[in-house]
Amino acid sequence: MRAGFQRGAIEVRHLMRNPKEMSGFLGNVVVALVLAGTLSKKVPGTHIPMGHLTLAGFAAYLLFQVGLINLPQVLVTEREEGALLRLRATPGGIPAYLVAKAMVMVAMAYGTLILLLGAGALLVDGPLPRDAAGWLTLLWVTALGLLAVMPLGAAIGAVLPNPREALAFIMLPAMGLLVTSGAVFPFSSLPVVVQKIAAVFPLKWMAQGVRAALLPDAARAAEPAGSWELPTIAMVLSAWAVLGFLLAIPLLRRAARRESGSRLTERHRKAGLSGAAA
Repeated sequence: MRAGFQRGAIEVRHLMRNPKEMSGFLGNVVVALVLAGTLSKKVPGTHIPMGHLTLAGFAAYLLFQVGLINLPQVLVTEREEGALLRLRATPGGIPAYLVAKAMVMVAMAYGTLILLLGAGALLVDGPLPRDAAGWLTLLWVTALGLLAVMPLGAAIGAVLPNPREALAFIMLPAMGLLVTSGAVFPFSSLPVVVQKIAAVFPLKWMAQGVRAALLPDAARAAEPAGSWELPTIAMVLSAWAVLGFLLAIPLLRRAARRESGSRLTERHRKAGLSGAAA
């Protein structure tokens, strides 16, 4: 654990000093702010600005993105570079590596969330929790949401073949969930069959929980159940967290066992050939 926290602290510092890495997160925040600033309509059945719902939805999506898109890409890239092979020869190397990656992802997620909500409140009159209960709801929903998606992201990263296919494999489903999970549009305005499919996945519940923390109680009128369903949110996200851990641990162990010098050399040879062909 100590080695993992030390490694994580170093990687977080490197991340903050890397303008290229930071620009991707800043770009997402800018897109969310532009959308929130240009939407002038009200959420159907309420007096809540649509921009407030969009900011709440994007806040949930950015957490989802860190766990389900960024984490698998990082794991696949570093596996291709031989990180897992080197860690196999280090006592406690794999657990320390995972602790460090969890630290980095949590720092990325909460840093982006704070930036989005702070900039939204200052620039487009975006929503913030109204009282201590709202802040507490925001804290446990985002923490449980990350627990729900990060192990799943680690499991996906353990089985994807290479970084190029990783992005293609993950990005299209993630964008589909962004549209169908009520993160951008009112969930109740979507077709019922789409609502039922989206309700299986964690993003829908993460977005609903963030709305419960940020929006006034009047916004409940736009929810299909007419309430925030906080106990259901906790149960669904907890179930995804358990499923993710059950998948991630054996898949990561399998990926580490399969790593060898010959496999790494062969991957580098193929990468060199594809680069030369390009």
